[in-house]
Amino acid sequence: MMPKKQKSLLLKLSVVVALLWLAFVLFIGNDSALSDDRYGRNEHVQSHHASWGNDLHALDGSRQPVIARPDPDRLRFEAAMRKDAEEEAKRRENEELEKQRLEEERRRRIQGRAVPPFMNMQNFESVKKSTNATIVNGVDLSAVDDSTRRLIEKGLLVPKWNLEKEVAANPNGTGEFGVGVIIVKENLSAIERKEFDDGWQHNAFNQYISDRVSLHRALPDVRDAECKTRQYREKLPQASVIIIFHNEAWTVLLRTVHSVLDRSPPHLIKEVILVDDFSDFDHLKTRLEEYVAKLEKVRLVRGKKREGLIRARLLGASVASAEVLIFLDSHCECTKGWLEPMLDRIAENRSNVVAPIIDVLDDETLKYQYSSAYSTSVGGFDWNLQFNWHPVPDREKKRRKSMVDPVWSPTMAGGLFGISREYFEYLGTYDPGMDIWGGENLELSFRIWMCGGVLEQVMCSHVGHIFRHRSPYAWRSGTNVLKKNSIRLAEVWMDEYKKYYYERFNFDLGDYGDITARKQLREKLQCKSFDWYLKTVFPELFIPGDALASGEIRNKAPGSFNGNQQPACVDSAVDKNANNKPVKLWPCHNQGGNQYWMFSKDGEIRRDEGCIDYAGQFVMIYPCHGMKGNQEWIYGQDNTLRHKNTNLCLQISDDGTKLEMKPCTGIDRQIWYWRRKTETTPGLQKTSLIAKAR
Repeated sequence: MMPKKQKSLLLKLSVVVALLWLAFVLFIGNDSALSDDRYGRNEHVQSHHASWGNDLHALDGSRQPVIARPDPDRLRFEAAMRKDAEEEAKRRENEELEKQRLEEERRRRIQGRAVPPFMNMQNFESVKKSTNATIVNGVDLSAVDDSTRRLIEKGLLVPKWNLEKEVAANPNGTGEFGVGVIIVKENLSAIERKEFDDGWQHNAFNQYISDRVSLHRALPDVRDAECKTRQYREKLPQASVIIIFHNEAWTVLLRTVHSVLDRSPPHLIKEVILVDDFSDFDHLKTRLEEYVAKLEKVRLVRGKKREGLIRARLLGASVASAEVLIFLDSHCECTKGWLEPMLDRIAENRSNVVAPIIDVLDDETLKYQYSSAYSTSVGGFDWNLQFNWHPVPDREKKRRKSMVDPVWSPTMAGGLFGISREYFEYLGTYDPGMDIWGGENLELSFRIWMCGGVLEQVMCSHVGHIFRHRSPYAWRSGTNVLKKNSIRLAEVWMDEYKKYYYERFNFDLGDYGDITARKQLREKLQCKSFDWYLKTVFPELFIPGDALASGEIRNKAPGSFNGNQQPACVDSAVDKNANNKPVKLWPCHNQGGNQYWMFSKDGEIRRDEGCIDYAGQFVMIYPCHGMKGNQEWIYGQDNTLRHKNTNLCLQISDDGTKLEMKPCTGIDRQIWYWRRKTETTPGLQKTSLIAKAR
């Protein structure tokens, strides 16, 4: 029904048009009146007015009575007037509808359903009064849409502590559609800079930005085109989503929860279980309890002491009731269509364990960075028992019919995956003897493959994850938790291959607890050998036993370190941060680590996936590529390390402080001893002879 204001407007316009028409008829024969051109002095109209006057004379020149007759130009003029009136009425109608929409939006916002994330509530009123302010209570008004900004400036969006504080998803909202948010710290006030720094200190990511992004922010549909048209089973099992947290930031934790609820078919989510691993931040106490109480299907379970990720997940699994368990970290964002393809694979076979493509939520800007199924990687590990990523091997590409079909993965990152609750219990859940976190992902991966299951990465499921560059949490001192956990998995699952891990720290195992129950579990499940796993599941992995030499590379001449002469060894990390950086000379410490190297049959000096490379400038670390070239070395009978491409030898510099490449002369600074050499290796001495040479 048309509003009263619009009816009144149309009536007034109709009266105006009628009066104009009457005036036109009354003065139609009056040339002087017509020549006044009251409608704008249009020259085209004036010329036709003259023709109307000429038509009133008879052929004999006498003046005849005025006879009104239709005229095409006049009819067009009237039609134009009516069209203008209709358009004006339509415009005003649209304005009225827009006002009604904004009023409804204002009511929704005041009810707390779409309130921006204000911080420092006590400063709101004073800042709001500043007409030149662009930051209101920590919110950058330039980052929100115009209607929201007007409501903020007018004081119509005053949030309350106990109400949800978020901006409704809209194209202009901060961080919407996964867009990164750039904050120039120098432009912030002193109070805002402290908030900025505290966020990084407490969380190891940019909490300042997270607190200004909606908990329901929109994300792009990052699935490949083939995934969007895939059909899944009509009847899929329900899931219990288990999220472990310890002192997590409020907005990041709740954005994880809401992304699950907002982008999952409701009938497939039985419950979301938040497991608090003994947090002590105030916002995770009563405030969180009150918030969770308002959410359907969300439960809060609290640990009675600090347990760590592994045992906290066991706590969550023990209270879960759905057929499928989905484990997520507390700093994730699920995307559209993330859940169905994972559940479909488990419905296919309960022994399928599935992980999504883990996309990157930038820790500085919260930008959502995703990869296609055509360029993704699968999980692997190195002989330091660290998880890493590898390209999908050719054999796996050939096995699948489509690039978006699930891909078999030797290992998983461990933070995000789904598993049948029944199969999880059958496999023995997690090793309860492992502490905090670390190594549990490889242990479970080995167990899945060796005990009859399949570990898949689901190409059509995407979940974003914040990858921190450091852990913001304090751990108890005195125990190397990762080493202890890794030794437990090596003792139970790696058989004779465990020695290649132990070589890294000279077999100093220490106390790793009782593993009797875990060995009995392996016997009960009748699991395959680790040799089978390496040859069948991960044949691409370089086996240290195939190396011609391994251990430290020690020079015959001493090095100079802070003015002191000490035995010198080749030393470098090989992770991605070490790529393209010089290999160092460092005092030999006999502890493996960065001084543990392997000499492959292809002439590579390598550790795991990093190789020593020389391209003419300096000796560096570069990812092993298997193409020889700059990575091929010859260890001669004279114990020199000669670079095949350049025919130069690796030596210690004259001052004894660094490595360099020089023509081979056989001087002491070019002589290198390698430990644990095999007798059958041409040009390599036995370990006993090396020890004697020292």
